[in-house]
Amino acid sequence: MVRNIAIFITIVLTICTLVSLGFQSNETPDLSKHSTKGLSLNYTVEDNTDVLALATTEQENYEFSPYLGKSFVGFKEALAFKESGGNYFSVNTFGYLGKYQFGEGTLKLIGINNPNEFLQNPKLQEKAFIANVARNKWILRRDIKNFVGRRINGIVVTESGILAAAHLAGPGSVKKYLRSYGLDNFADGYGTTVHYYMKRFSGYDTSFVKPNKVAKAI
Repeated sequence: MVRNIAIFITIVLTICTLVSLGFQSNETPDLSKHSTKGLSLNYTVEDNTDVLALATTEQENYEFSPYLGKSFVGFKEALAFKESGGNYFSVNTFGYLGKYQFGEGTLKLIGINNPNEFLQNPKLQEKAFIANVARNKWILRRDIKNFVGRRINGIVVTESGILAAAHLAGPGSVKKYLRSYGLDNFADGYGTTVHYYMKRFSGYDTSFVKPNKVAKAI
């Protein structure tokens, strides 16, 4: 009797199992709705104060790329960010103009005599930057040859650092700094020094621009 009951229970369980399997779907789940295809998941952000500051700026038209590295474009964009936040239409409290904060005297040296037109012309501002770098590179050619690679006040002198400092303070102030081995350290109206610019903008590739005594933007 017990054996018959056990057989009966086994048969009932087998039937229930077969019925349950019969109602299960053989369809493969559609995961396409959860696909990440086409989404941009590769984020690269430099860990430095400039990028953090850029994240809060309201300059909607300013283009910045963390991939510029130590290229010449990286050099000029880093310098522009320090000067004006990359704003072509910026005028500071001392009257310096544009993305790269040019003074009117420097503009005249590179052939620009209308500051208002310059301020409203981004393409001209870019040409002015190139012309000014070329001119400064010619003026400082001997100092670049003699001092690049040397250490002054704890920093290794580089061509890009020299050119950045010349943009800040003029080539004459850079000559004084180098030839005094850092003792004559000019500071602008905001307290920014030649030494600071030489350190901050060191190591960029500025070979793109050739020395030119008579470089003009127009």
